[in-house]
Amino acid sequence: MNRQKLLSYAKIWISLIAISLIYSCNSSSEQIDFSTQIKPILNNKCISCHGGVKKSGGFSLLFKEEAFAATKSGKPAIIPGNASESEFIKRLHEEDPELRMPYEKPKLSKEEIDLLTKWIDQGAKWGQHWAYSLPKEVKVPAITEEASLIINEKNDFLQNDIDKFIINRLEDNDLPPNHPADKSTLIRRLSFDITGLPPTNNLYEAFTKGEITYEEAVDNLLAQDTFGEKWASWWLDLARYADTKGYEKDNGRSMWRYRDWVIKSFNEDMPYDQFTTEQLAGDLLPNPSVDQLIATAFHRNTMNNDEGGTDDEEFRVASVMDRVNTTFSVWQSTTMECVQCHSHPYDPFKFEEYYKSYAYFNNTADEDTPDESPNIRFYTDEQNDKKNKIISWVEKYGTKKEAELYEEFLSFMEPKYLAHDATDFVNGELADTKYLALWDDGSCVLKNVNTQGASAMYMNYQAYVDGTTMTIRENNSHGEILAHFKIDKTKGNIIRKIPFKKTNKPTNLYFESNNDRIGKQVSTSFITWFAFIKDIPGVSEAGYSQINKSFLELLNTDSPQLPIMVENPDFMSRTTQIFERGNWLAKGDTVQPGTPKILNDYNEEWPANRLGLSKWLVSKENPLTARTLVNRVWHQIFGRGIVSSLEDMGTQSDPPSHPRLLDWLSLRFMNEHAWGMKALIKDIVMSGTYRQSSVATPELYQKDPNNELYARGPRLRLSAEQIRDQALAISGLLSKKMYGPGVMPPQPDGVWQSVYSNESWIESKGEDKYRRAIYTYLKRTSPYPSFITFDAGSREVCTIRRTVTNTPLQALVTLNDPVYIEAAYALAKSMDTESVEKGISIGYKKATFSEINSEKLEVLKNLYNQALEEFETQNEFQENFAGLQEKPTKKLAALTIVANAIMNLDEFLTKA
Repeated sequence: MNRQKLLSYAKIWISLIAISLIYSCNSSSEQIDFSTQIKPILNNKCISCHGGVKKSGGFSLLFKEEAFAATKSGKPAIIPGNASESEFIKRLHEEDPELRMPYEKPKLSKEEIDLLTKWIDQGAKWGQHWAYSLPKEVKVPAITEEASLIINEKNDFLQNDIDKFIINRLEDNDLPPNHPADKSTLIRRLSFDITGLPPTNNLYEAFTKGEITYEEAVDNLLAQDTFGEKWASWWLDLARYADTKGYEKDNGRSMWRYRDWVIKSFNEDMPYDQFTTEQLAGDLLPNPSVDQLIATAFHRNTMNNDEGGTDDEEFRVASVMDRVNTTFSVWQSTTMECVQCHSHPYDPFKFEEYYKSYAYFNNTADEDTPDESPNIRFYTDEQNDKKNKIISWVEKYGTKKEAELYEEFLSFMEPKYLAHDATDFVNGELADTKYLALWDDGSCVLKNVNTQGASAMYMNYQAYVDGTTMTIRENNSHGEILAHFKIDKTKGNIIRKIPFKKTNKPTNLYFESNNDRIGKQVSTSFITWFAFIKDIPGVSEAGYSQINKSFLELLNTDSPQLPIMVENPDFMSRTTQIFERGNWLAKGDTVQPGTPKILNDYNEEWPANRLGLSKWLVSKENPLTARTLVNRVWHQIFGRGIVSSLEDMGTQSDPPSHPRLLDWLSLRFMNEHAWGMKALIKDIVMSGTYRQSSVATPELYQKDPNNELYARGPRLRLSAEQIRDQALAISGLLSKKMYGPGVMPPQPDGVWQSVYSNESWIESKGEDKYRRAIYTYLKRTSPYPSFITFDAGSREVCTIRRTVTNTPLQALVTLNDPVYIEAAYALAKSMDTESVEKGISIGYKKATFSEINSEKLEVLKNLYNQALEEFETQNEFQENFAGLQEKPTKKLAALTIVANAIMNLDEFLTKA
C-alpha cells in the first residue's frame, strides 16, 4: 500500500474520530432543563419526604438554598458538578431498601436517574417554573406548507392569530381541524358564551340569513346588558357571593349592591386592572366614590359568625386568612392556603411569606360583629342634602381633613371602638360574647383608647331598664372622671352623644355602673361601640346647634347598608405576627407586609397596604395575573383551560397545552387590549378554533378525548343558571328586569328551614318570579335546589371551577321542578296549532334553534298521542295539572308534556 493511500485512510479515520467525539460531546453536554425535566421528578418522587413540610435527614428539595445546604450528616447531598460524589445520586443506586431512595417506594427508572445525574454534572442549575417567569414576547407562528395543505382541506379555519398556534400543535399530532359549525349551531353557542342566554329571534334570523356578519353578531352580543349578567355569574363564584352570612344561623345580609356593581363593571368593560384595584382597595383610593366602596364588598363576602359563645377574634382571623387565600387563588392561580402552617410542600412560597401577605389584610376595621360593621350607608336624597350641609359646614369652619373625617363617619361610622374588646369584668360580661353588659356595681376596662381630644363620646347601645348611672374614669377606679351619665330604657339600639372630658393621649377607659333597683346579674345595658370624633368646628356661629342636631339625627337614621372594607387609622393599627403551625393563639415573630420573593418585586413607591398589593398584582411585571385571567376566560368558553388545572399554575399543575398561545394572549390582553375583557373574549370567539363543529369522529375522540388539541369546537353541558334561564327565555317568560335585592322563585316547600330566625322562603310575585338566575336569593346552608343539582355551589368559599356531573337527579329537576313545568306550559301555548306535527316542529326549533328530523318528530308525536289518550280518560286532570293555576285543554296539556320532553333533550341542555 503506497504512502498516498495511507495518508488518505488516516484522514478518513481522523475525521470519523473527530465526528464521533463531537457527537459524543454534544450528546453528553445537552443541557438538562430543570423546570421541565428535573422538577417533575423531584415533585413526584422526592419532595413528599424532602419538601416544605417534611425534611427527612435535614434535606429539602423545595428551595435552591436548602437543596445545596448541609444535611444532618454535615455534608450537602447535592454537589453541583460532581454527581458521583453526591449522596443524592448514590442513594438512588443503592440496593439496600433501607438506604435506597425514594424510601419504601419503587426505584427510579434508569432514564430518571440518568437525567438527575447529568443535571448535577452540568452544575445542578436551579431553574424556575415556567409560571413564575414573565411571559416574553411571542412571535405568531408561521404556517408551514404541510399545515397549509391541512387547512385547505378544511375551509376557513384560519380566522385570526390564535388559529396559527392551534394549527401548529394539530400538525404535530397529524390532525386536521374540524369543519366549521353550521350557522344555527354557531349563533346559539356564541350567544350562550357571551350572554348566557339563547339568541333572540331577530339576531338568529339576521345571522342565519346573512344579513349581518359573524363579527357584527359578536359585537351585538358584547354590547348587550345580558353580557354583564353572564360573566358576573362566573365572577360571583370566585367572590363567594351569597345573600346570607353562613355558619349555623346563616342570617340574611344585604350584599346585592356588590353583585350589581360586578354586572355593571362587566357591561362597562372596566379594565381588569381597575376592576382588581377597586375590589381589593377601593376604600384606599383618593376620595373614593360610592361605587368604589361598594366594590370592596368582594372581601366582605367572607362568612360572618353570629353564634353565641364564639370568639369574634377567632372568626375575624378566619376571615383575614380567607381573604389571603382567595386573593392568591383568584388572581395568581396559587394555592396559598397550603402555606398557613408551613412552607409550601411543592412551590417556592415560604411560611413567613404567608403572614407577610396576611399583614396587608390584617388592618381592616371589621371584627366579625353581628352588624357586620363597617357598612356603607345609603341615604335618601333628603338625607344626603342634610349630610352635605354638615360636611360643608365642617370644611367652611374647620379644615378639609376634618370634613373628610365627618364624611367617612357619616358614610360608614369609622373609626370606632367595639365593646367586645372590653376586659377585666367585675359584675358584668360580654353578653352573647359580643356586647358590653355591666350589672349593678359592675366594672370593666377598654384599653388603649385614643379619644382624639373630643369633648363628646358617641355610644351605640340599647337598654331594657331605667335608672342606671354610668361613670367612665381614666385607667382605674381611682382615676379622674371623664364622663358621668344616666342610662334609661331605649326602643332598640340608639346612638347617643355624651359629654366627655378632653384627653390628648391614648388611655384606658374604666367603666362603672350602678343601679340599685335591679337584681343580680341583670344587665344595665348592652353596648355595641364607642366613637370619638373631633368636635364640629364653628361653635360660635349661628346654626351650630342645628348642625349638631342634624349630625346626631343622621347617625340614628335606619338606612340600607352594605358591608365594605375600611382600613383602621394609624392609631388603631394592628401588629401582624406569625401563627406558629397556623395556630392563631400561638403568636410568633412580628412581620411587615410583603409579597412572595419568587414573583415580581414590590415597588417602593407603592403603599404597604391593600392598595399597594393590588398594584403589585396588576403590575405588568407580575407573571401570573394576566395568565390566570386569560386561562379562566378560555376555560369559560372551551370548557377547559390552556392550563387545565385552573386552581393551580404551580409546579404540581398540568403543563399548558399551548404555552406560547397562553403567553401571547396574556401579553396582548395587558398591552394591546389594555386589560379589556371584551376584547379578549372577542379575540377568542372570532377564531376559527372556536367556530369549528363540535362533532367528533370516533378516531378523533380516541386520540384527543378531552379536546386538548382543539381539533373540534366546544361541546359542554350548560351551567345551572343557563339551563333555567334558557327554559324561561324560549318559553317567553324571562323577565329583563335588572339589579336589586335577590328574588325567590318557586322551590319545593320545606326545603328552607331556618333555625334561630323567622326568615322563610317567600315566593316572589309578578315578573320577579321569572328573573334571571343571577338574581335568585342564595342561602348558604340551603341553596336553590335546582342550581345545586346542576353543580352550582353554596359559595361558602371561593370556587375556581365547578364540578360537572351527570346524575338522575338532574332529570328529576327538569322533568318535575315547577319552574320547568310552567316554562313547558308557556312553550306549549306557542305549539298549539292546527297541525300537531307543525306545533312540535315549532317548539323544537324555538328550544334548540335547529330543525327537527323525521325520527325525532315521530317519537315526540307518539308521546303527544299517548299523553292525549291518557288525559282524555281522566276527567279530573284539569283540577291540578302539574300544579298550574290555569286549566288547560287536553290538547294543550299533552303539548306541555311534549314541550317538557324537548327541554330534557341533550341538544337543549348542551352547548354544542
